[in-house]
Amino acid sequence: MDSWDEVRTAYHVARVGTVSGAADVLGVHHATVIRHIDALEERLGVKLFQRHARGYTTTEAGEDLLRVAQATDDQFSQLSGRIKGRGHDVSGELVVTSLGGLSHLLVPVLSDFQREYPGIIVRFLTGERLFRLEYGEAHVAIRAGRAPDQPDNVVQPFFQQKYTLYASRVYIDRHGLPSSETEFDSHYFVSADDPKNRAPFNQWLRDTAPEERIVFRSQDVHAQRRAISAGAGIGFVPSVLARDIEGLVEVLPPRDEWTAPLWLVTHMDLHRTTKVQAFLSFLKDRAKSWDTL
Repeated sequence: MDSWDEVRTAYHVARVGTVSGAADVLGVHHATVIRHIDALEERLGVKLFQRHARGYTTTEAGEDLLRVAQATDDQFSQLSGRIKGRGHDVSGELVVTSLGGLSHLLVPVLSDFQREYPGIIVRFLTGERLFRLEYGEAHVAIRAGRAPDQPDNVVQPFFQQKYTLYASRVYIDRHGLPSSETEFDSHYFVSADDPKNRAPFNQWLRDTAPEERIVFRSQDVHAQRRAISAGAGIGFVPSVLARDIEGLVEVLPPRDEWTAPLWLVTHMDLHRTTKVQAFLSFLKDRAKSWDTL
């Protein structure tokens, strides 16, 4: 194979399904994309794509090429991520990923870390997707739930985030408060939309409250918290955050079974780099005060 550019172009066409989409990703003219595909098909002597009005779909030969190209592209991304993390100074990009619901804890730390090290550019990636450290997608991941078990990762216990049921004064004025779970069938609740959500407090609420009483459901934790504050229902809020939200009242005392463990995860190739170690130390030091906020 003489040209990786042509293979890479074919990979992106297969991935997005259109010439124009691949051109946007690659930052080239759509004519360049077509020229690369034509040249590659001519060199291999097979059709890699079926052309149709809505775009391109891969043939069987195209699927074979896609698998090889994707593996190669992943390896390049992995190499790039590792190289970027190997400095002896604390500078360049620091990519940290977590669930969006942890932003109230992590954003102040990230902001202060950047102020401490002006050469750092912080990228904070949130969402449900599991960013792959082995491919250099992030330097540090903060994950919740069971201890991550991906190979080649360094996993450290980090913080036990306590959750408690809260209601707003608006809700209390309308409906009062339950004295125990036995009164849940006469109250309303806010929870995650996904019934398979693995957070221990969400599982407990699904098992304890009547399903029809969970009247506000969202995968956006910020929307859940706004709904609780607005009086839509009773719901779980991290204890360290609830103290900063005016008008919230604790419904039931905290329980160990509602606690969500957090883990620090780094890839073994980047774990000992100066930048990653500096951030881990900074984060752990700041986290010591979270229980007393």
